[in-house]
Amino acid sequence: MKTNDYVKYMTQTLVKYADQPKDERKRLKEERKQAKASFWYRWFGILPYIFYIEVKNRKKR
Repeated sequence: MKTNDYVKYMTQTLVKYADQPKDERKRLKEERKQAKASFWYRWFGILPYIFYIEVKNRKKR
């Protein structure tokens, strides 16, 4: 990708972001946050995640 193409792409992205209403930007940010997997699952896999959830649930009881 040439430098001019990259600058054009970044400018278009920035303008697209700036043109969105503030409440829509917040809504999209929250949706991305909800769709993201938790830290434990992303970094360590499913077994440590299950163990962590079980320990957390036992503390609540």
